[in-house]
Amino acid sequence: MTLPTRPDNPLLDRLPVALRDSRLLGLLAGLVLVLLAASLIGALLRRRAATPKAHATVENLIARTNSWWIMATLFLTTGLLGLGATLCLFALLSFFALREMITLAPTRRADHHTLFWIFFVITPLHYWLLYDRWYGLFAIFIPVYGFLWICIRSTLTGDYKHYSERVARIFLALMICTYCISHAPALLTLDIPHFAGQNVKLLFFLAIVVQSSDVLQYVWGKLLGRHKIAPHISPNKTWEGFIGGSLSAALLSLALAWMTPFNLWQTALIAYALTLAGFAGGIVMSAIKRDAGVKDYSQLIPGHGGVMDRIDSLCFAAPLFFHITRYYFTGPAA
Repeated sequence: MTLPTRPDNPLLDRLPVALRDSRLLGLLAGLVLVLLAASLIGALLRRRAATPKAHATVENLIARTNSWWIMATLFLTTGLLGLGATLCLFALLSFFALREMITLAPTRRADHHTLFWIFFVITPLHYWLLYDRWYGLFAIFIPVYGFLWICIRSTLTGDYKHYSERVARIFLALMICTYCISHAPALLTLDIPHFAGQNVKLLFFLAIVVQSSDVLQYVWGKLLGRHKIAPHISPNKTWEGFIGGSLSAALLSLALAWMTPFNLWQTALIAYALTLAGFAGGIVMSAIKRDAGVKDYSQLIPGHGGVMDRIDSLCFAAPLFFHITRYYFTGPAA
């Protein structure tokens, strides 16, 4: 892939490869304009809100917009800074997501020993394996050795009450919040021919496709939604919204094909697969919340709920995207 660079400009040459792409800079500028417009609209609506209900709605919109400013800035900045910064961000996301999921599940005092290991040993070590690019151990560390150690450490406490349920909950949280989510920053470790230094675009592509699918499914559901998919788990999700949103996001991805090493038909198929995986992740996370009897995982992010409420769709989409890209688009030594 040829980037629109100016090799005779030494200042430009010092920038990360991804930032030398004028299309990426245009996309980032567009994002800033959208957020500025949302902030301006929120300020105008705040002045016109005449009733307590309208005022509460506007304040929620403003809180959501402010949170998007912070989240977008952190995500884009760490992505452009490189692998180390991105891994630190996602390690923090894993930490808070783990905390939210563990908090929802009833635990016993004996579980605190096991929880110490998954928070402060297994999760940091898992991300270190990514930083070291030790893919062989990264791929099996949590599913094999993490699982074995959770079972062993939980047994050593001597507390056998509801043992299977407790171990299953802890392992489920670790798999979703650390193992699955970590495949998003793992995209930066891939060695893709003719794509050197541009892997951050794949991370941005993943986030845009998955998040836009969520939004478009909501819009299509409001417009045409009639048949609910799982009314007791996620009452707002309909087949019409799911199909319309997924197809719309796949079509939108064609305009973003320049961010990937894929051709147009590959981009559309992969994006559609990501929308399916994102939907699956969202509904699974909803089932966990319903089982716990809560609406949101936490109130950490104003207007959005918790960390897991924002990255639920990434949980299933990230591993799928990583492995599709790794097995079909990297060099033979990857």
